[in-house]
Amino acid sequence: MAVMRTVAELEERLSRPRDVLVDDLRKLDGDILILGAGGKLGPSLVRLALRGVAEAGTGARVIAVSRFSEPGLADALRAQGAVIVEADVADDAALAALPDAANVLFLVGAKFGTSGREHATWATNAYLPGRVAQRFAGSRIVALSTGNVYPLVPVTTGGCVEQTPVQPVGEYAMSCLGRERVLSHFSVRDDTPMALIRLNYAVEMRYGVLVDVAAAVLGGHPIDLTMGHANIVWQGYANEVTLRALHHTATPPFVLNLTGPELVSIRQVATALAARMGREAHLTGTEAPTALLSNAQLCHRLFGYPDVPVAELIDLTAQWVADGNPLLGKPTGFQRRDGNF
Repeated sequence: MAVMRTVAELEERLSRPRDVLVDDLRKLDGDILILGAGGKLGPSLVRLALRGVAEAGTGARVIAVSRFSEPGLADALRAQGAVIVEADVADDAALAALPDAANVLFLVGAKFGTSGREHATWATNAYLPGRVAQRFAGSRIVALSTGNVYPLVPVTTGGCVEQTPVQPVGEYAMSCLGRERVLSHFSVRDDTPMALIRLNYAVEMRYGVLVDVAAAVLGGHPIDLTMGHANIVWQGYANEVTLRALHHTATPPFVLNLTGPELVSIRQVATALAARMGREAHLTGTEAPTALLSNAQLCHRLFGYPDVPVAELIDLTAQWVADGNPLLGKPTGFQRRDGNF
C-alpha cells in the first residue's frame, strides 16, 4: 500500500502520471489550459498535467486559470512550471483576454449555497459555459459535469449508463444539465469537439465521501444510512481520465460516466473505517432501495481501472483522519436525496 501520511506525499501520489497518460499526452498537440485551477480538483490536475507533459517531452504549456483565493497556491504551481493566469472567467473582459489553447479543461462549477441563490448557481453552471464555449470555439474542450443529472435508481440496477434518460433532482442538478445542454449547443453550432464528464464521487484523503464518513466516526456523530450506497473513485484516476478524454472529444459532445467500478455500501464503509480507527460507528436510518448511482463500464473499457482500489482508499483515509491531518472542510452532501445543497 502506498504511504500517504503527509500533504506532500498525498500531492506527489495524486500527480504521479501513469505510462498510459504520458503516451496520450505525447500524442496531443498544443497547450493545455485549465479553467478553475484553484478548486478542489484543479491543483492536483495541474500538477498531474505538468508531470505528464514533462515526461512526454512535448514542451506544451500548462496554463492554470483561477482567481487563486488560496494563499500561496498560485506561487506553488508557478514554481512547478505552470503558466499562471489570475482571472475571474465570469468577467467577460478577463475571459476574452485569456491565451488561446488547443486543449481546454473546464472545471468551474457551483454546488453548495445553491438554496436561496439559485440564480447565481445557474449563471455559473449554465450561462458561463456558453461564454467559455464561444471564447474557445474550435478548441478541444473537456468539461466536468456530474452524475447528479441522473435520477435515483434501484440499487439492484447497477447504476445509470450514459444512455439512461436524465432526470435531475433539485436546482443544482438541473443547472448542471443546463451546462451540458448549453455546451452541446455550441459544440454543434461551432463544430467544437467536446467531452462531458459525469463525475461522482472523487475522493482523496482530504475530501470526499470517505472523509465525510470518517470524520463522523471520529467525532462520534450519527451516520444516516438512508442514502445507503454510492460510487467513489480515486481523484488521481479522475484527473487522468479528464486529461486523456481530450483524445475522445466529439461533435456532438462525447458523454462519459467517471467513477469507480464498485457499488459502495455506506454501512460497510462506516464499519470498516470505525474498525481501523478504533472507534464506534453510530449508524441511523435504513438504506433506501434507490440511490444516486452511475455505471462507468465505458470509462473502464477506454481507460482501464482506477489504480487505487476502495479497500486501500479506506485504509488511507482512516489513517489520515485519525492522525489529524488537514481536511478541506468541504462535505460532499452525498446523503442528500432532495437535491438541495
